Amino acid sequence: MTKIPQILLIYTGGTIGMLKDYKTGALKNFNFDKLLKHIPEINQLNCKVRSISFENPIDSSNMNPKSWVLIAGIIEENYENYDGFVVLHGSDTMSYTSSAISFMFENLAKPVIFTGSQLPIGDLRTDAKENLITSIEIASAQENGLPIISEVCLYFEYKLYRANRTTKINAENFEAFTSPNFQPLAISGVHLNFNKSIIYKPKLRKELKVRKKLNNNIVILKVFPGINKKVVESILNIPDIEGVILETYGSGNASTESWFINLLKKGIQKGIHIINVTQCESGNVIMGQYETSIALKEIGIISGNDITTESALAKLMYLLGENISKKEFKSVFETSLRGEISIIE
Repeated sequence: MTKIPQILLIYTGGTIGMLKDYKTGALKNFNFDKLLKHIPEINQLNCKVRSISFENPIDSSNMNPKSWVLIAGIIEENYENYDGFVVLHGSDTMSYTSSAISFMFENLAKPVIFTGSQLPIGDLRTDAKENLITSIEIASAQENGLPIISEVCLYFEYKLYRANRTTKINAENFEAFTSPNFQPLAISGVHLNFNKSIIYKPKLRKELKVRKKLNNNIVILKVFPGINKKVVESILNIPDIEGVILETYGSGNASTESWFINLLKKGIQKGIHIINVTQCESGNVIMGQYETSIALKEIGIISGNDITTESALAKLMYLLGENISKKEFKSVFETSLRGEISIIE
């Protein structure tokens, strides 16, 4: 007899967990212990669902590495007892959190699906129910006794994405997320269709390792026409700064002004890891393709390839926490660790 999948629902906070009091019009936290009462459709899924909530649910704008460690700890503590996990999270920082969790879990062999909603679960036109029900269905989906998904994903508005490939693009539409450089892992329509050729499959069953040492001594520096020396200098001289996400133009281009290049070079010589990430919604960094990026390549700037800013930030925190040597850092960052960048042939 086939074992019924056990799914753990983790509520961290956010719009999806709100219920409208129709007498007052106010929003209040949803009691996930009464999940089946409010969403009886879940009874039709071939799985058993248990829920757990943050003691103090938080808005996703207040998410930080401590909260990421808390989420990872809940999954780690319950990993052997459940077949899949669904994390309910506010949409504003969901790409950051889910990307971080993807790097924190090494040898993951079970699905961790992040989802949320643009409207509260009790709203008449809510997108919360579909996102939640399908996320649970995906987390419980198996083939030959093994989970179809064995990685950290984000599900929103009929599409399942690799989490560390996503970015939020819309604050109002239900289709709030996109994966600019990697196609969806699954699309939900009349049927739930998985794109199995691109879904990560563990080669060997290895022991799960959870990396909880995150170093957030980093900053995002977005270049813009007219950026001045004082701004760049002050950022690179922040005490204890260890990493910079440099958001550049197009395929990794930036000013060729000598002061700009020299400041970046001094920063690298001080031990600061500087990652070149494009400001464009899609595409990738190719340093050296244009004259405006040759100098960046020559001074040792790290290429982010087609990584998103959210994923680059999470990956940088993770790698800095692992105390990788300066000599190896560039090579490791430019390597795909969790499918977050495309392999360029």
